[in-house]
Amino acid sequence: MRLHWSGEEEDARAARRTADQRAGLAARTTGDPLTLGNEFSEIRVSRVETRNGSRLLIESTRSGQWVALCPLELEALTWQNTATFSAMIGKPFGPMLAEDES
Repeated sequence: MRLHWSGEEEDARAARRTADQRAGLAARTTGDPLTLGNEFSEIRVSRVETRNGSRLLIESTRSGQWVALCPLELEALTWQNTATFSAMIGKPFGPMLAEDES
């Protein structure tokens, strides 16, 4: 007998939607991806074209997590200090702000 958890179907649908979004972006890759890594992490960076312009698709090859950032979001990274990045690293695999705060 297989046990199910509350929200299992919703989680499965969300995972499929996310995988479909990522695959759609990856299909619109321009040029060759760039892979960067060290002993702590490895990421793959690709330029993708969307109907709203170019995005940078950043994927964690180890965890499978990804984000597609527009030029303004990328520029916003340059406005941060090292404390911001330390806080992000200190709380891995989750947002710094809850959905209702953003």
